[in-house]
Amino acid sequence: MSDDAKDAGLVAMISSILGGNRRAEAASPPPLADVAPAAPAAAAVPDVAQIPEAESPKLQDASDEAVAAPKQVAQSLTPDGKRRLPAAAIAELVLGELRKLEDFPATGVSVTVYGYRNWNAMLTFAPFSTSFQNATRFRQALPDLVFKLRRFVDLEI
Repeated sequence: MSDDAKDAGLVAMISSILGGNRRAEAASPPPLADVAPAAPAAAAVPDVAQIPEAESPKLQDASDEAVAAPKQVAQSLTPDGKRRLPAAAIAELVLGELRKLEDFPATGVSVTVYGYRNWNAMLTFAPFSTSFQNATRFRQALPDLVFKLRRFVDLEI
């Protein structure tokens, strides 16, 4: 049997499975003239005079030092003496510790912190950010890291 005959047979089989061209014809939308508009045409919006924005008085009075100073996150402590941090801050801690590992990708990694009392973390990798073996190695290192961080940090709700 020639290759052309095999190809023709495969095309015929695939066409019969997919229903030939009947599927493409059924899926095509009707002409625009046959379809009634779903909503009436919107009325013209009247022109509104542009009001110039005034500068904020707080910004005018603020000194350069106050504007340049970073905001400190208020850290509350639990009765155990652990720091309470939001999930995003804990995720940054976990990601910072994981970046110390050999071959950890610089981008394409996401850490999700979930739970409450016994919070946990989950790693997700973007496609092609690392190999399967490395991703497995990083995921196996994560429980030990979370266990150590739980002794010092609690999740803030």
